[in-house]
Amino acid sequence: MTLSFDNLRVGKKYHLYNYGETSEFEVLERLREDDYKVRDLVSMDIYRLSDLVKYGMSDDFDIAEIE
Repeated sequence: MTLSFDNLRVGKKYHLYNYGETSEFEVLERLREDDYKVRDLVSMDIYRLSDLVKYGMSDDFDIAEIE
């Protein structure tokens, strides 16, 4: 089930699928109501969640918490 950005929590890890690409990240900080500072779990880069979805959300968009 797809979560909304309102349901993301600091310290939790998530899997994002959009436009056929996947990303796994940990939320570090909530910056605004709809944007977060996140750390990529593979490369350990830190960036904004809005950078992942700045070109929109495709029909295959899915975001889920990693247990």
